[in-house]
Amino acid sequence: MAEKNKKLRLRIVTPTKPVFDGDVDMVIMHTADGQIGVLLGHQPVTTIMGYGPLRVYNDEKVEHFAVFGGFAEIDQRGATVLADIAECPEEIDAERARKAKERAERRKSERKSDLDEKRLKLALRKATVRLELCGLPTITEESESLSDAAKK
Repeated sequence: MAEKNKKLRLRIVTPTKPVFDGDVDMVIMHTADGQIGVLLGHQPVTTIMGYGPLRVYNDEKVEHFAVFGGFAEIDQRGATVLADIAECPEEIDAERARKAKERAERRKSERKSDLDEKRLKLALRKATVRLELCGLPTITEESESLSDAAKK
């Protein structure tokens, strides 16, 4: 019973389904302001979720989720993530994510407005996060050109 008291309660919920509900050692989530790690006893905070991976550490195991938007409410006992979209790796269609990433990269040259650019960046980020969770390479033309420039 004392061991359970050392864990925080994590809930990940979307508008359509509960994704995770359990006691864990630690969670690291991608917020709009960057990554945040949460342990039992964390200061209370509410934050906007970004588009990125969420890692759950429990008994030397790590579970991964892709979380896109929403917000998290954290208190000293746990965290509740109310996500717009949350997926575990088994739910991700890697081929569909790869095609979405290719489409977004192809459309880079076609953008016509700031709104198009924002949508493009969000689509590219979603596809990249999904591919990362599937363990697939996510190098983009932009990151390749940045790494090439760094080598020179």
